[in-house]
Amino acid sequence: MADEKPQLQPQNDSPTPASASAGAVTPPEDPEKRRRRFLTIGAVILVILVAGILYDLHARNYETTDDAEVDAHLIPITARVDGTIRGVYVEDDAIVKAGQPLVDLDPTDSQVSLTQAQARFDRARAQREAQSPSLPITQLNNSTSVSEQQSAVVNAEASLASAQHDYDNAVAMEQQAEATNVRAQADFQRYKTLFEKNEAAKADYQSYAAIAAGQDAAVKGSQAAVASAQKLIEQRQAQLAEEKSRLEQAQKNAPRQVAIQEADLRSQVANEESAKAELQQAQLNVGYSHIVAPVDGITTQRSAELGSHITSGQQLLMIVDIGYLWVTADFKETQLARMHPGQHVKLHVDALDHDFDGTVEAMPAITGSRSSVLPPENATGNYVKVVQRLPVRIRFSPNQSGLEKLRPGMSVEPTVHLD
Repeated sequence: MADEKPQLQPQNDSPTPASASAGAVTPPEDPEKRRRRFLTIGAVILVILVAGILYDLHARNYETTDDAEVDAHLIPITARVDGTIRGVYVEDDAIVKAGQPLVDLDPTDSQVSLTQAQARFDRARAQREAQSPSLPITQLNNSTSVSEQQSAVVNAEASLASAQHDYDNAVAMEQQAEATNVRAQADFQRYKTLFEKNEAAKADYQSYAAIAAGQDAAVKGSQAAVASAQKLIEQRQAQLAEEKSRLEQAQKNAPRQVAIQEADLRSQVANEESAKAELQQAQLNVGYSHIVAPVDGITTQRSAELGSHITSGQQLLMIVDIGYLWVTADFKETQLARMHPGQHVKLHVDALDHDFDGTVEAMPAITGSRSSVLPPENATGNYVKVVQRLPVRIRFSPNQSGLEKLRPGMSVEPTVHLD
């Protein structure tokens, strides 16, 4: 039939294995393909070399670690007085401002203590005010007493001087009377001899005898006056000694009496100050019944419940100060050779998938192992050298977007630029 196609028989032109192996010829390699292969290998080697160089440069100029976290001040809110909770105004994770009320305690007991302290203070102040005038009064009395004794001594000295003057006059009168008596006795003896010889009149003899007797009596009177004046001097001397003794006693006792009054006044003042301190403490205790937030932050770990009786020092809740955050990065000790405060740090926060800028604020004072609860005791002989880690403090740069989202405990990967 015209439409019928001829059947083609397949031809096997391939040589037999024996003939193929005997007559096969390897075609030459394409130069372009060879060149591309060498370029590919060279590029890979170049990329590896550049990557190595970049890694070396990065390792030389940067240090990083994944052992870091955000830190903040955790401020425990504790009770400063015993009492019963009558009001709690926050829950966990609440944002609070400084001065915002947190907890109120029942102030009844504190008010009673305040009233008692006020009464003790008023009594102590009254006692001090009553004692205060005693000191100037005592000083005035002592001054007056000393002045009076000084006047008495002066008067006694004047009396002694007057008695001495009287004694001197008495001695002079005695001497004059003795001289007159000597002349009168001589005249009497002369007239007596003349009278015995009948050469003088009896009236003259009797007159001279009377004069001699009178002068002799005058001498005895003068002697008695001198003795009396001497006794008066002795009395005045004794009086002067007594007044001087009183003056000395007054001068010695005056400072002692003043010192006693001053000590009593100081004691009263101390009692008043002690009562005042107790009053101030009672006033503070009343104020401690109203507990407010000391800083801005977020509350957590609330344990305060209405009606609970708490004791002084018991923790009621905690405030996280998120306005003052930093990063604690535990670098290996081999990474700290070129690290110092002030270096720039790039901080990658995993939770936010965001990078922040920061600055190395402080280098560590101790390794983490040494500050642990049970530090290693290398002196026991079982020491195994381990690369230690030290906590480096890194401060976030201010005024960055997203800082308000940071929370303590978030994982951070800091990269410190070693300048």
